[in-house]
Amino acid sequence: MYKKVLAAINEHINSEVAGRYALNFARACNARLILSFIAEKDIPVSTIEKAQDAMKRLIIEAELLDIPVEGITETGEIVKEIERIVNLERVNIVFAATRREDVEKRFYAGTIARHLSLRLPCSVALVRVVHMGRVHPKNILVPLKARIDHVKERAYFIAKMAEAFRSRVSIFHVTRPITRFFHGEIHLTPAQWENRLPEDIRRFMECLSKKEILYEGRLKPGSTAKTISIEAASKRHDLIIMGASERSLFSSILKGNPVEELLRETPCDLIILKPRDGG
Repeated sequence: MYKKVLAAINEHINSEVAGRYALNFARACNARLILSFIAEKDIPVSTIEKAQDAMKRLIIEAELLDIPVEGITETGEIVKEIERIVNLERVNIVFAATRREDVEKRFYAGTIARHLSLRLPCSVALVRVVHMGRVHPKNILVPLKARIDHVKERAYFIAKMAEAFRSRVSIFHVTRPITRFFHGEIHLTPAQWENRLPEDIRRFMECLSKKEILYEGRLKPGSTAKTISIEAASKRHDLIIMGASERSLFSSILKGNPVEELLRETPCDLIILKPRDGG
């Protein structure tokens, strides 16, 4: 599914961390890794040097792991140039680190992350880095909505991330509180999960099972972003992988945006996946 993986690199250390996620993901997929740095107009020489140094470190690491890798440095507008490279190289997925502005602005308005998600013709994995030195997650939390699009690709992405880091996977579905039945968390047996889970989540779990990925399932009531953050912190997860929100702007204004809230509150690294392939 993923034959070419691109990591967008810049002078900030969080982009190098995102690049390492991309590097390990490419290794698990037997894919080619492309590292791309886009130098904007009038950028300081020191900034260019920092980005190029990061690319050199990643290239050396990839070569030591026998990962096919190449570095591409261009000048111009970041989103436009990455889009051009994606089309030219037929890239399947782009990893890009979110910036501070992505966390502070509502609905990603005007951010590079937002533009990449909307404009690129391939899948996009936006990486929110919280722990700079923790790039080998052993516990991955996967929050799922009742209705999921691109089920096969999402499951494939999770499976390859788990394979890359030999991680344990926890599937987590936040439900509306059912106070007449309980006042806290529900612990379900596998059989009870099968009876209660929405059809899309069941399909997702079946896809993981086919790829021989071990996982556990948890069901908990509460508000989405807060409950996910608490779950990640209390169970000491190293990484959250979540689908990009598809709510309309109007709906987000009225109800809030779980991804936007989680970007601010996440206690660990967070990958927001925007899939493009079918399934």
